[in-house]
Amino acid sequence: MNDRKQHVINKAHQLFIDKGFQATSIQDILEYSGISKGTFYNYFSSKSELLIAIFKSLNKEIEKDRNEVLIGHNRSDIEIFIKQIEIQMNSNRKYKLISLFEEVFLSNDDTLKEFMKRTHFMQLRWTFNRFIDIFGEEKKPYLLDCAIMFMGILQLNLHYHFIEKECPVDISKVIRYSVNRITHLVEEVAAEGSQLRDPEILEKWLPEKSDLAFQKKLYSTILSLKKTLVHHKEQEKFMELLDFIQEELLHAKEPRKFLIQSAISALQENQEDTWQKELHKLERLIGDF
Repeated sequence: MNDRKQHVINKAHQLFIDKGFQATSIQDILEYSGISKGTFYNYFSSKSELLIAIFKSLNKEIEKDRNEVLIGHNRSDIEIFIKQIEIQMNSNRKYKLISLFEEVFLSNDDTLKEFMKRTHFMQLRWTFNRFIDIFGEEKKPYLLDCAIMFMGILQLNLHYHFIEKECPVDISKVIRYSVNRITHLVEEVAAEGSQLRDPEILEKWLPEKSDLAFQKKLYSTILSLKKTLVHHKEQEKFMELLDFIQEELLHAKEPRKFLIQSAISALQENQEDTWQKELHKLERLIGDF
């Protein structure tokens, strides 16, 4: 990622924290980051895509920090797992991720909600795989259930930790307490042979979904079209039409084909070769959809 794009991500992240995602406009982002509308659309096709880029950037940093803790240590060492959870929880607090998560769940943006759902399942899979490292392959049939219980125990303990007004408990103690509880639960359910969910269900929860593949192709195609509009006299008009098509395809329960076709017809007014080539890609994508 180039420095300028990262600059926009950092500035937008701060704005979303200060004003809220819904209350922040693209114009606010342009002014705060000191870029033009054309530059913004060179990087992102929408405000929602920008928020997803923020989450991806931060998740990548958190993953890197978690992995560095493992270097030179035994993966089965539960103390290393505790340190990894501390890194994640402290990062969530540092970057105000919880407040951003809450805004996503309160929004009507299905793309954002689907992204957050997938992120949650990825965190569950990471926890499940770390439990295999710690507790062994022989306990694997019970470890998805235990990973789910651990995430619930930890989430609620941290929730009350942050609203506590008197005698607040150190966050490290909250994490260690939660890990100790799940350690006993793992031994208990394994001894009983008690299984609620088969770990293979993770493959169903984290599939390579065709709708996600379509979203990625749509974002990419529309972004390519917007890049050709820099300095074009009809830039604003064409960008609004592209935004409408994207919104209709991704968020409408039943996309209105006649309106999409009308927008495509208007976009065909631009006869530039590069534009026409990219527009044909969009038309084929819509046709397949």
